[in-house]
Amino acid sequence: MKHEHEKVIERPLHAVAAMYADRARITEWHPSVGDYRHLSGEPGRPGAKAEIVLKQNITIDETVTGHGDPPGSFSHTDEEKRCLATIVNTFEELTPSSTKWKLRAKLDWSFIMRGLAYAMKGKIEKEICEYMKAFKEFAEAEL
Repeated sequence: MKHEHEKVIERPLHAVAAMYADRARITEWHPSVGDYRHLSGEPGRPGAKAEIVLKQNITIDETVTGHGDPPGSFSHTDEEKRCLATIVNTFEELTPSSTKWKLRAKLDWSFIMRGLAYAMKGKIEKEICEYMKAFKEFAEAEL
């Protein structure tokens, strides 16, 4: 299942990309994240691993797969026993003070979850949009 969304954030490209790559701050803006634990590697760099615990008591293993290649990008995989999510974020300067954020997500569901996931596609889309909105508000509130 693939999802693609865009948002315009009224902050400079370098600030937006740096805020998103600072994974330790995810608990400050992601509405579903309860805890973040860096496990290994250089934080925010390819190969870095972390454990993310959602408020619903679901644990996700995150691996950073790309940062800055191409410039203004950040990608990661989020793995949970029922789903492997491959997330690619690109940030593009629109003006010196605004950035276009494009998120592409590919969700590979376990066999048992596929039917339910397709039935809940609208709910999944809504959750992605809510988390993007939360990051946009967080980034724009930073001074």
